[in-house]
Amino acid sequence: MYRYNLTLIVFCILVMLGYGNEITVCKSGCDTDSIQYAIDVSMPGDKVIVKKGIYKEKILLDKPVSLIGEDYPIIDGELKYQNITVKNVYGFKIIGFDIRNSGMSYVDDIAGLKIEESGNCEISNNKFYNNFFALYLASVYNCKLIGNRIIGQAKSEGSSGNGIHIWNSKNIYVFNNYVKGHRDGIYFEFVLDSKIENNFSEKNLRYGLHFMFSDNDVYINNTFKNNGAGVAVMYSKNIKMYKNKYIYNRGPANYGLLLKEIVNSELKENLFYKNTIGVYMEDSNRSYFERNTFKENGSAVRLLANCENNVFKKNNFINNIFDVTTNSRQNYGNVLSENYWSSYEGFDLNKDGFGDLPYKPVTLSSYLFEKYPPLFILLKSFFMYLLDLSERVVPTLTPTTLSDDKPSLKVIK
Repeated sequence: MYRYNLTLIVFCILVMLGYGNEITVCKSGCDTDSIQYAIDVSMPGDKVIVKKGIYKEKILLDKPVSLIGEDYPIIDGELKYQNITVKNVYGFKIIGFDIRNSGMSYVDDIAGLKIEESGNCEISNNKFYNNFFALYLASVYNCKLIGNRIIGQAKSEGSSGNGIHIWNSKNIYVFNNYVKGHRDGIYFEFVLDSKIENNFSEKNLRYGLHFMFSDNDVYINNTFKNNGAGVAVMYSKNIKMYKNKYIYNRGPANYGLLLKEIVNSELKENLFYKNTIGVYMEDSNRSYFERNTFKENGSAVRLLANCENNVFKKNNFINNIFDVTTNSRQNYGNVLSENYWSSYEGFDLNKDGFGDLPYKPVTLSSYLFEKYPPLFILLKSFFMYLLDLSERVVPTLTPTTLSDDKPSLKVIK
């Protein structure tokens, strides 16, 4: 922290003394034709303006200058090396470049742009094509990643890196980026107090967004579509998930959202649409779900018996094959209340807007299909209807306490 403060003070003094010149780079008629040479001769606070063209350079940024591209100059790694490395720099920007064709290495995690042990930065409006890792941050603080377009060519999880990869960092703002074709679209590991907003992540091999050991983060208004699985939040706490869309994440064992060993999280106003499983919860406790919509999923919520004290209140469950499934008759403090269930067949004699009979979303058929998958051929049959009806009247295999005692008769808005 002392080093960071000292660097920031020096940077401010240099700016006050009049530093902040521009150095132009192009193939002819500019100050130089080399981006690296422009950086080497620049002073802290300078701008390096790079004109349109193709630059086959291995660039090291080691001082607080800003790299500004005009008409998306291409920095080509020729499938051999890391295009841009930033290390121990506080106060810089990289804007408007086309960064493509990085090398590949499982030892060094080569990226199109790698930033290490740095801070106070902005990486915006860049294009990343065909890189191993595209944008990689390690031990970075106070950085904004805005409006970048990131497209990979991943063929298998083992031979590809992530689109936006952030490790051991704090106060990172990831806003309005598009990520496609990587292993994970966005990856957080040991990332604290950060925000992911308004991003679109699709067709990534594993997850659209992946949290590991990251606390006190927020992701809001993002779309995760057609990924191996939408989002995985694992071994984390105090994660807020608001107004996201998890759609078309489908496959034999896929889901819109995986929650594994997390605590004290909030999920509000999210949409889970046409996923194999909307939310899969394993050993996750004290999460609060409100005003989410689960529509046309295979299973809306898969709640394993090792999950405790989670609350589902005022959510919509609309036309899912199964609303809630579980693997045990035990229920440890999980509460369902005031949700709308399109499958509810009760009535409201006192006209208070809630059904007079409890709704039990865990059906006998879901239990049997899990035990004996070939029985799925009997889905929607009259025989299964009778079994489910009898189970609701006299539960024998499904948890008796996992029911909504106050089901809403109107869609929650």
